[in-house]
Amino acid sequence: MSAPIRRVLGIIPARYDSTRFPGKPLAPIAGKPLIQHVIERCQLAKSLAEVIVATDDARIRQTAQQLCRVEMTAADHPSGTDRIAEVAARCTCDALVNIQGDEPLIDPTVIDAVAQALTQEEMSTAATAIKGPEDYDNPNVVKIVVNAAGRALYFSRRTIPYLRDAASRSLTEQLAAFPFLKHLGIYGYRRETLLRLVKFPVSPLEAAEKLEQLRALENGVPIAVVKVDYDSVGVDVPSDVARVEQLFHR
Repeated sequence: MSAPIRRVLGIIPARYDSTRFPGKPLAPIAGKPLIQHVIERCQLAKSLAEVIVATDDARIRQTAQQLCRVEMTAADHPSGTDRIAEVAARCTCDALVNIQGDEPLIDPTVIDAVAQALTQEEMSTAATAIKGPEDYDNPNVVKIVVNAAGRALYFSRRTIPYLRDAASRSLTEQLAAFPFLKHLGIYGYRRETLLRLVKFPVSPLEAAEKLEQLRALENGVPIAVVKVDYDSVGVDVPSDVARVEQLFHR
């Protein structure tokens, strides 16, 4: 890469009208709104010059602005990537990290690792080893394969790669036979790369898998993959709140 990375922003897209969990960013978890936990974890990352919440909702703004900068965005963005691109277009930065607003336990060192990869790459993300059979065939657990240089070859909701010689074995044996990787939903972008990426139309593979990172691969944008020990613990539905609260008390 040519231009050096001096200023990296951490941007948390947050919307109120979640289909499965309306009002999720403001849901109380261990005595604090969910969005507050995410902001505070991001503020522990050493690589971020600033943490920004990108939202279209005044209720989220009211809560988040007590903790960090808030940027209001259009309400009709089709994805969190488009929402953070609106913010990136009017902010001064060299790069940014898109942090999911529903992971109150996000590890700051993962954020730093994704940001560090941008010193050499246009785009970056993170992955962790799949350790249990419950993730192996789960289409909500996105799998990723990488090349020898550590860049993504493909992402899929299917289990990839297919182990032809071990296909008849148990899932436990298959997991032992190959280092399967689970994709973590955190992304780093060079600013100019993000602004270019959101101008591309939805790509065929993206439409098929419903994975927007495939738009980058289909348009020739390489994605560096940082392998980490952290495994994401997200709040997707109201029943996840109790499970996550238990983790705070460990």
